[in-house]
Amino acid sequence: MRPSTLPASGLQLRSLITPEGVLELSLADIPVQAPGDGEVLVRVQAAPINPGDLGLLLGPADLSTLKSTVGKTTAVIPAALLTGVRGRIGQSLAVGVEGAGTVIAAGSDAASQALVGRMVAVFGGAMFAEYRVHRAADVLVLPEGTAASEGASSFANPMTALGMIETMRMEGHRALVHTAAASNLGQMLNRICLRDDIQLVNIVRSDAQAGLLRQIGARHIVNTGSPTFTQDLIAALTATGATLAFDAVGGGGLASQILSGMERAQAASGGYSRYGSSVHKQVYIYGGLATGPTELLRDYGMAWGVGGWILTGFLAKAGPDRVKSLRRRVVDELTSTFASNYTSEISLRDALRPEVIAAYHRKRTGEKYLINPARS
Repeated sequence: MRPSTLPASGLQLRSLITPEGVLELSLADIPVQAPGDGEVLVRVQAAPINPGDLGLLLGPADLSTLKSTVGKTTAVIPAALLTGVRGRIGQSLAVGVEGAGTVIAAGSDAASQALVGRMVAVFGGAMFAEYRVHRAADVLVLPEGTAASEGASSFANPMTALGMIETMRMEGHRALVHTAAASNLGQMLNRICLRDDIQLVNIVRSDAQAGLLRQIGARHIVNTGSPTFTQDLIAALTATGATLAFDAVGGGGLASQILSGMERAQAASGGYSRYGSSVHKQVYIYGGLATGPTELLRDYGMAWGVGGWILTGFLAKAGPDRVKSLRRRVVDELTSTFASNYTSEISLRDALRPEVIAAYHRKRTGEKYLINPARS
């Protein structure tokens, strides 16, 4: 029997692409299902807008065509880009990879009932909503007194940063390079590396971003806007011995510049070979801040690689025991190493406003928006 205290329905942000090539964003009133055994019902109080959410939320829409009508916001998808999203045409999709909130109901089993009243973090989609039913075994129980905003970003960025460190260890590298390094994720990665005594080369785009990283103690910072960028990069790579990079930019020639810098740093410590250094140099692209082609100027020998890296793929390789250990570290250091800062807190309705969409879509380094479904 459905408990009489449960809400009948709740708002959920949905994204739809029509056959005519129009993106439609709306708030749907979704019936709230009573949780079954092994499940909990969470009242969502905070959900961050991550870069990964924007691809699902907005697709390849031309945001200059954003228009707000009664109950929805629309934008035109250029005809040339419609083929890439053909698989989702006509489907109304829920959005929001992670968030946090209070468990207000649970299945009849003892383990689920023990979570009622607790603040939990949830990873698994459909979090831009007032309510979310989720498997009790998969929620992250937060320490007493933790605010929803503190726990909202407890999975994607923290586990990505830790996954980068683990990948470094698994593949036999000893230091890292990270682009877009002043982001929330980049700041987390710096705090981990400082705490764990790991050498990290930070690539930023401005003096302001470099200053932000210096404030948290970053050791090696190079600025692509500096006329001495190439020399500075080689010097940092020589000092750290970094042969693994994670690139959030993706498009353009930055990945190739990093590989070239690694090659020159390695060549300085070894003899000449027409095949280049025998030390493997790897760049993983994990983001797409620049959406153009990745340009490779192959002046770094034969021992190199460029590939994609995604958190879910890493988690599968790491295995459940290691993942559990990493998640426990996130909880233990939630308000220190893995703390997130937010530019603005908005409501579900705010998230449909064209001017707000334009703001959170800019993906400016250091800016992060938080949806609070409880805001009116």
